[in-house]
Amino acid sequence: MDELQARHRKEQKELQGVNDECDRLEQELRERQQGEIQALAPDDLETETAKLDLGSEQVGGVAESDHVKNEAGGAAPHLTVDDRGYQQDMDSASPTRPKKQSRQKARLARRTAEQEAQVEAAAEEAANMPDQRQQELSAMRRQMEIHGLTETMIRPDGHCLYSACAHSIGTSKAPDYRRVRTAAAEFMTSHSDDFAPFMEEPIESYTRKIKDTAEWGGHLELQAIAKVFSVNINVLQANGHIEQIKPEQASEKEIWLAYYKHSFGLGEHYNALQKASAG
Repeated sequence: MDELQARHRKEQKELQGVNDECDRLEQELRERQQGEIQALAPDDLETETAKLDLGSEQVGGVAESDHVKNEAGGAAPHLTVDDRGYQQDMDSASPTRPKKQSRQKARLARRTAEQEAQVEAAAEEAANMPDQRQQELSAMRRQMEIHGLTETMIRPDGHCLYSACAHSIGTSKAPDYRRVRTAAAEFMTSHSDDFAPFMEEPIESYTRKIKDTAEWGGHLELQAIAKVFSVNINVLQANGHIEQIKPEQASEKEIWLAYYKHSFGLGEHYNALQKASAG
């Protein structure tokens, strides 16, 4: 849903940019056309403008002097039916700002309608999307039944991989996630040739995040944990795939983890698993 909403916001932003570009091009077109007319026949343009001004003063054949006489107390000019019709035609033909405003309103209404249509389409698309969280939970339950596993929920706080390993290792002195973090970081540092080539930053800063922050862990960290604690790690996924991470020396001890991609708010998550017969 977050990815879908982000895509919709991007599409709306791109549409706004297109509309702004159309407004700019329209304004440039008007200015260019007006410049071409003035360059081609400036005298004719002035003549036509003068005629329009004169027509507005002598509507219906009434001269400006007649208006002056009327203001001085003379008889009001007489307008015939044809004169009134001509007056109305001239008024309606005069270019006015409301016409431009009406185009802007129409453009705004069209843009609003397009945005509303996008919102409706997004809502319909979201309604038809499968519930990935529910699907993953159901699939994981089926896989746990197949392999005879039970699950222990781990807090989704950024330490889940280390907490799940600490819970599953379960010695008499069970390590908490802090000890697991520190052990993994120190092992990586002491075996830098095995880990540094797969890191996108210096190993010193990478391992510092493991020890001192809630940085998420992944495959590299699981490799270090498997080796430092001499334990086979089985990571079960909802699709049935089991990723196996083994220590350098063969070990009979193993732990199970459940790996989720969609079921928890922070994203990827690990829970602890154990064989049901283990009590």
